[in-house]
Amino acid sequence: MTAQLTRRRRSGVRAGQTRTAWLLVVPFLVVFAAFFIVPLAYSAYLSTFTSKLVGGEVFSGLANYARALEDPSFWSGLRRVALFLLVQVPIMLVASIFFALALDSGRVRGGKAVRLLIFVPYAVPSVVATLMWGYIYGADSGLITQLFHAVGLDAPNLLTADTVLGSTMNIVWWEFIGYNMIVLYAALRSIPESLYEAAEIDGAGQWRVAWSIKLPALRPTILLMVIFSIIGSFQLFNEPSLLFNIAPNAIGTDFTPNLYAYNLAFRSQDINYAAAIAFLLGLVIMIVSFVVQMAANRKERQA
Repeated sequence: MTAQLTRRRRSGVRAGQTRTAWLLVVPFLVVFAAFFIVPLAYSAYLSTFTSKLVGGEVFSGLANYARALEDPSFWSGLRRVALFLLVQVPIMLVASIFFALALDSGRVRGGKAVRLLIFVPYAVPSVVATLMWGYIYGADSGLITQLFHAVGLDAPNLLTADTVLGSTMNIVWWEFIGYNMIVLYAALRSIPESLYEAAEIDGAGQWRVAWSIKLPALRPTILLMVIFSIIGSFQLFNEPSLLFNIAPNAIGTDFTPNLYAYNLAFRSQDINYAAAIAFLLGLVIMIVSFVVQMAANRKERQA
């Protein structure tokens, strides 16, 4: 009899915990569905239609996707952001790791002030940062131009079709290096002190500790940052969109796939095709992120 009462009480407690868990989760699920699932489903629905002058919205199935796969503007934007990813992201991550290791070593004077100074650019909205750098890049009266003229040299034009991608990389690098550094620094602070004590007993120096203890401990964090950087690179929008207003001859309406989809939807009023472009871009991001994660996991298993 006592065992039965105990089982009933336990089942009652579990049922109460289950109800409480659902009460806590349901509000999130409702918001998630309303602001993510429903818009996503509606966009998928729009991408299967084509707007015609005669007949209005006509169901076209996968015609918009087939059109996107043959669209040179879509592919040129993808190649551009792929180059952006391959050049900017490694430089940003290496710099972030270097600053995090330097601050964690405790040998940097005024470490708190330096950490805050490096992090401050991340607190600046991307719109403000792009406008600020757009002024600095200015060919007529920009800061870089003034500095070159002050020493009697010809200033480079950093807002041409050949240089604007590098200028965009510099803006994003300036914005996000502080954020990545803080994430890495927090990961370094979570490493057990016992590992450092053992390394000190073995006579390991700072460089050996960084290479054998700190960097291996940072691998999961670095992988997560790489995934986020891949997503952010393919979603690049704010910086080229604002630079387009400053240097329209250097940045076209198809500079990135995101910018291309935006211009299709809100300037050309081709919402259906823009939705298909957005879905294809999401598929590319998912595939690239999955491949990078699988490659990292395979390398981890082999090690």
